[in-house]
Amino acid sequence: MPKAIKTMEAARQLYNSFHSKILSIYPDPEAQQLVFWLFEHFLGISRADIIRNKEISEVPEALFLALKDLESGKPIQYILGLAPFYGREFKVSPEVLIPRNETEELVYLIIRENQQPNLKILDIGTGSGCIPISLYLEMRQPEIHALDISTEALDIAKTNASQLQAKINFHKTDILKEEIPLGELDILVSNPPYVRMLEKALMRSNVLDHEPDLALFVTDDDPLIFYRAIAQKGLKSLKPGGRLYFEINEALGKEMIDLLKNLGYRNISLHKDLMDKDRMISASRA
Repeated sequence: MPKAIKTMEAARQLYNSFHSKILSIYPDPEAQQLVFWLFEHFLGISRADIIRNKEISEVPEALFLALKDLESGKPIQYILGLAPFYGREFKVSPEVLIPRNETEELVYLIIRENQQPNLKILDIGTGSGCIPISLYLEMRQPEIHALDISTEALDIAKTNASQLQAKINFHKTDILKEEIPLGELDILVSNPPYVRMLEKALMRSNVLDHEPDLALFVTDDDPLIFYRAIAQKGLKSLKPGGRLYFEINEALGKEMIDLLKNLGYRNISLHKDLMDKDRMISASRA
């Protein structure tokens, strides 16, 4: 049985204590949201309970351990082992990238532009499996495949697929060294590593210290290495007219257009995210 600490503390008092401790790491309102998230997970109390100053009779020790992890900068998704994505919860660990809001926009774009049933889809660099699982659950009878170089990431993605009842065919593949293991694809999608090393200084320590470098960074001298490999190999694996979708570095939209144009792709479109940044690109195989 997990240990619990007996208390007669009021919810607001406990909230204020936690909030003040993580303000040095996270700014408001993010600090507030993190405490609400912790309280809901470990205490089963809501924001309304805190406002009403509900009395708390027992606090699990795990809550205080989670607070220490937060103070160290560890992302809350790794503390809880869960991350929300497209209306569902996905298991995550430091072996996989935490799903981002921008990637939800990529999923929505694919769903919006591809309404027909029975599409054959491959996600490259699947991580937690959030993209292919969401596509399987939101689209009409698709055949979904997903690949990753990381055995640990594939294990997590398989767990998520099982828990969310999504039928996904997983493949262990190094996309830089191996060919795409299937053909006749209607859609090829990827959110590959795209953060240049020069951009590290702009990133927060909770990302740099905890999320996997393998899923984040590329070298400054060849930041499009994954896009080039995937797009080149996609020419063999996509059907004529098949669609290619990427999440991209906001600073490299023009370079991505040039890359796809030079490879012979057509109907190339840059798509902005909700922050008005160039975040996605789509194209068709000739």
